Amino acid sequence: MARIIDGEKKNIVGSQVKKFRIEQKMSQQALADKLETIAVYICRGSISRIEDQTRTVSDIELWGLSQILEKPIGSFFENN
Repeated sequence: MARIIDGEKKNIVGSQVKKFRIEQKMSQQALADKLETIAVYICRGSISRIEDQTRTVSDIELWGLSQILEKPIGSFFENN
C-alpha cells in the first residue's frame, strides 16, 4: 500500500530523535548499532533522514528509538 503524506515533512518525531541522541553524545552510527542489538534495523543514513524529517518512522522503529534513547514514546511528540 502506498503511503500518502501531505506536506514536506514525513514524520513529526525527527527533531526529538536528534535532540535525544545528541544529549546522550551518541553518533548516528552508534544509534544504528545499538538499535541492531534489539533487532530494529535502521542504517545510519536512514537515521539522518528521520532526523531531517524526510523519512517516515514505523511503530517498531519508534519503539526501538524509545528503548535505546531511554525516553518514553510520548516524549518524541513534545514540541511538535
